[in-house]
Amino acid sequence: MRKLFIPLTLRKVEFRNRIFVSPMCQYSCKDGMPNDWHLVHLGSRAVGGAALVLSEATAVAPEGRISPCDTGIWNDEQAEAFKRITAFIEAQGAVPGIQLAHAGRKASTLSPWQGGHPIAISDGGWQTVAPSPIPFQDDYPTPLELSLADIEDLVKHFARAAKRALAAGFRVAELHMAHGYLMHEFLSPITNQRKDEFAGSFENRIKVPLKVATAVRNVWPDSLPLFVRISATDWVDKGWDLDQSIELCRRLKDIGIDLIDCSSGGLVHNAIIPTGAGFQVPFSAAIRRHVGIATAAVGLIVDAQQAEQILVCNEADAIFLARGLLRDPYWPLHAAHELGVEINWPVQYERGKS
Repeated sequence: MRKLFIPLTLRKVEFRNRIFVSPMCQYSCKDGMPNDWHLVHLGSRAVGGAALVLSEATAVAPEGRISPCDTGIWNDEQAEAFKRITAFIEAQGAVPGIQLAHAGRKASTLSPWQGGHPIAISDGGWQTVAPSPIPFQDDYPTPLELSLADIEDLVKHFARAAKRALAAGFRVAELHMAHGYLMHEFLSPITNQRKDEFAGSFENRIKVPLKVATAVRNVWPDSLPLFVRISATDWVDKGWDLDQSIELCRRLKDIGIDLIDCSSGGLVHNAIIPTGAGFQVPFSAAIRRHVGIATAAVGLIVDAQQAEQILVCNEADAIFLARGLLRDPYWPLHAAHELGVEINWPVQYERGKS
């Protein structure tokens, strides 16, 4: 058996292999409500053999959406709409997961195919918020600095969203602390220039993300795993970096976080990122080695042999795929064939197996 197809158990959840569907925004809903597109998009990856199917970044509050077309879970109607999706995913043998998110200063934008530009309030956008009133770039509006009361409300939003996610049938939750969104904005000294207890030193900058993680872990069942996605580096001088990420992950492990999803970048628009095959794998490997926590690698992992090598070399415990699964929803089935592993296909598709 190749390691890519050896089951992984976190808490009391068993994943049938190490291939995880990375959260991928679809910009295809109204008022935060998932619909048929999300059922087919996520369900297809479960049919295709992935072990964990994580939904896109799902906003814990209306102002936390990246765009007006993002999914949300700030009300019970949205949670109810997710139920048929989670039930279908689970019926295919996969684990349904959700990424809980707040976009911070990068919210209120058009979908990528509409240009991705900020939406003015007069055109249906909304006031963005952030740790400090620093816009993402020159053509973005200045966000409103969160007050202390706002921060307490934010923590409650995440906890309530986690409760709704549980009621909706999700068995894994991931907290989005990467890619320049709100939690990442608190972590990095580039975007967090507050004058209070939540800024300045490393210890202060990690306070809000740790508050959120603690609040969610307290309402998420002990039997179910909780992940965190981080940007391990900002890729710019005097920003967030790997050393700080390692120390943050030690604190997250102490809180009860089970796996770190290791990405990078997204905080500033002009970072120079040396992309290439598996370019973020060293972050996963370093955090796994220094912290002793399960990690997942993500980013330009394109074929089965590459994914297998990452796992065999103990650089990660699981592999998150995004573009590869957009190109081929049945990537896991084809990867098993490539690696010479016999796995079950959906009975409806067995005629196409050979």
